[in-house]
Formats: sequence, structure tokens, C-alpha cells
Amino acid sequence: MKKKLLFGFACFAGIAAQAQLLLTTPPSGGNKKASVSERIGLTDVTIHYDRPAVKGREGKIWGGLVYEGFGDLGFGSSKAAPWRAGANENTTIEFSNAVKVEGRLLPAGKYGFFIAYAPAECILIFSKNAGSWGSYFYDAKEDVLRVPVKPLPLEKTVERLKYEFSDETETGATVTLQWEKLAVPFRVETDYINDQLAVFRQELRTEKGFGWQAWNQAALWCLQRNVNLDQALLWADSATGKSFGGEKAFAALNTKAQLLEKAGRSNEAAAVMRAALVHADMNEVHMYRRTLMQQQKLQEAAAVFKDNYKKYPNEFTTLLGMARAYSALGDYKTALKYAQQALPKAGEINTRNNLLEQIGKLKAGKDMN
Repeated sequence: MKKKLLFGFACFAGIAAQAQLLLTTPPSGGNKKASVSERIGLTDVTIHYDRPAVKGREGKIWGGLVYEGFGDLGFGSSKAAPWRAGANENTTIEFSNAVKVEGRLLPAGKYGFFIAYAPAECILIFSKNAGSWGSYFYDAKEDVLRVPVKPLPLEKTVERLKYEFSDETETGATVTLQWEKLAVPFRVETDYINDQLAVFRQELRTEKGFGWQAWNQAALWCLQRNVNLDQALLWADSATGKSFGGEKAFAALNTKAQLLEKAGRSNEAAAVMRAALVHADMNEVHMYRRTLMQQQKLQEAAAVFKDNYKKYPNEFTTLLGMARAYSALGDYKTALKYAQQALPKAGEINTRNNLLEQIGKLKAGKDMN
């Protein structure tokens, strides 16, 4: 009986020990778990890492705790392991689309992220093994990309290791590891143009492509960036066709006219624009006229401003349009007359103050535009 009790107790103790290992607790060593993510263009970049602290070890982190190059950690299968770029589990970085890191192509995917540190140059390592603990089982054969970067000094101490995104553009961002008084930055660039075009081509074949707005959105995006113009004109044809209901939509017709103009088909563009203006409301006409002025088509812009005024007399928008038109033509006296008529109709204080400033320019014999 006594032997059975001892055996049972031993089993219970073993089970309890195993159960204890399964309980969730904070990471060991006080290292905090963290993640940071940002969308660059259409690419999601996500970093998971643990944040060790300096804990009074200033001057002993880089080249000390973070050893130089590759080392034998005395555990696991790796005899030449880089730093795990954080603490505890290895740091991971994931890209939803292919990117370029410091100009070098890296396919979409989730990677183990390691750094071989040196004072003058760090080697960033992206490994297809994203699931190991630390770098104890690092294998150079699993490297997908190695990139050299220059570490930079920091003026102020960063107590806990962190990753940040900065210098963002539509297509790229700089990712920087910061700890103690050192930063390790690397540039990530996406192929946003082609990523976006691929999304347009796919989504226009779904229920999202059942209305003219989606076709016009894709065509206008290409027009604004001067890319994929041949296909953009086909998308504009769809937007303005009867099948999708945009044959009377000013926005869609305006986009098509601009694409035709870019293609050197000016007569067709003018015909489409004439049709578009028939369906334009007051604000659409006003914005179109401002586009003409930016293109230095002043006489044409003035004519259209006047037509808009005849259609919508004594409105703030059309009075302001007349003032802009005459000012662009150098007739500041007539422009001042319309600007002063528009002033009582200015609703918001900012609009009123802006118009007062423009009136001051006209009184001084200067163009208000």
C-alpha cells in the first residue's frame, strides 16, 4: 500500500511539474514582449521581439552582451550564431509582399531576424527559420538574405530595446533597432505601383467592379501617377460605359478626357469634356476650372467660370470663380468687384479671412490666385 502511495505521489508530482511548465508567465529576465507593425504602400511589415533593458550596463551592451560577429553560445546545435536581435525567442519580421531591404530583393514571408554586430558594420540576416528559440539552432544554410548596414550612435540612452518606423514615404520606410546608445537602421522599399495595379486587376473582376466608381478610381490613380496609361484608358472606357452606369458621371468623363489628352488625342478629349460639363454640378465645374488655370489655359478657364456663374448666379462659389477668372486675366478691378460680392456669403471664419487676404492682393494690383 505504501509503495502504491509513493508511486501515486510521484506521478502527481510529475504531472504537476509538467502542468507548471504550461502556465503563462511574463518572459524570463524581465524582458518585455513587443510587436510593431506598419503598412508601407500595400505591404504589411510586422516585427515580433522581446525587449531587454540596459539595467545599468551602459558601455557593456554593444561588443559585450551583444557580442561581435558569430559566437558559440555553448548550447544548441549552432557553433557560429549571430545575435538574435532581441531577447528570449528569436526576433521575427514578416512582409506580406515582396520588398527590397537596402536595395536587395526579399520575397514575401516570415523570417527569423538576426544581426552579426560589429562597430563599423552590422550584417542583417533574414532566415527562413522563424520558429527557433533564440539563435541557438541558427543554420547559415537557412539564410535567405544577408545585408550589411552601418550602425549609428544615439545621443540619448534607450533603456529598453525597440524597433521603430521612420522616414515613411508612399513606397518605403526606415526600420531602426535602437538600444542603449546605438541604432541599427535599414531601409525597406516596396514595389507599391505594381502591388497596387495587381490589386486593381484582381478586384475589378469581383463585385467591387460592378459600379463605375471602382473603374474610375483605378483609372484616376494611374493618371495621377502617369503609369499604366493604356490600360487606364480601357478602365476609363468601362467607367463611362452604360454597363457600369457612369456614362453621365462627370468624374468618370473628366478622367477619361484627361487620359485622352495624355495620349495625344486632344480632339476626342475636348468632345468628352464637353459631354462631361453637361452633367457637372456647380462645385465640379468650379474645380475643373481651377485645373484649367493650373494648366495656364486662362481664356478657357475664364469662359467656363462665366458659364458656371450664369448657371448658378450669386453663389459664393461662382462669385469667387469669377474673381479668380478675371484676376488670372489681369483685370483686377473686375475681379475685386466679384470678390467683394462673395465676401458676405463666406460662411466659415477661415474662408472669410482667406478671402479678405485675397481682396487685399487685388486692391494692391496683384493676382489673387
